[in-house]
Amino acid sequence: MPARNTLTLGANRALYLGELPATGWHCHAAPVLLLGLSGRFALHWGAGQAETCHSALVDAGVMHLLDPCGEQVALMYLVPDSYEARSLRAVFGRQGGVVLDVTAPVRARSAMDTRLRSFDLQALLQCAGDGVAVPALDPRVARSLQALRSPQGARLSRDGLASGVQLSGSRFNHLFRAEMGVSLRSYRVWSQVRLAMAALAVSPRLTDAALHGDFSDSAHFSRMFRQTFGMTPSSVLKPLKEVVLVD
Repeated sequence: MPARNTLTLGANRALYLGELPATGWHCHAAPVLLLGLSGRFALHWGAGQAETCHSALVDAGVMHLLDPCGEQVALMYLVPDSYEARSLRAVFGRQGGVVLDVTAPVRARSAMDTRLRSFDLQALLQCAGDGVAVPALDPRVARSLQALRSPQGARLSRDGLASGVQLSGSRFNHLFRAEMGVSLRSYRVWSQVRLAMAALAVSPRLTDAALHGDFSDSAHFSRMFRQTFGMTPSSVLKPLKEVVLVD
């Protein structure tokens, strides 16, 4: 089946479906479900670890390399403060930062696409921790996240965010990482890249996307995108046939 590369973006999730080039080494601030839609793919991580598999969960902050091996793939990213992402922290705590073959192999592509587009993680995963309590997010971090997700969020300093919740800068950094599993800087870059990609629903121009994400210029956007996904924006975003924004 020819690939129809699509991107679906929600407030706390993102889904890419289609073909991809092999990535370079990269890590990002969101846990990701990798799924082979037409066959197995290769995943490299850690100190020389590599496997071919049908699916994998990779935790936020884990350096890895994905080689789709010419197959169509799905990449589902979950914003680290979402309920779904926080529910996976127990899984990663038990099994490490990379968990292989977490879904059944794809047999009915239409049914799988429906589950992916609805972000039905419980139906997809074979390792989900049913009944595991997911603690509420610290309200001070929750308040800072609202500010970071605004269009001006990239301009907010660490100290400004910290003073807004009556904390010192160092204490705020510590609390943010403890609650989110990633650093403030990593989360900020992730938020900017996500804002930039959302702009593609309106304009296909990468320059417009960079400005919408509050990057200083296209080169800055390209550098941060490559750092986040291990690919250039043009290799992933220009071939897109559809960008959909959902609640």
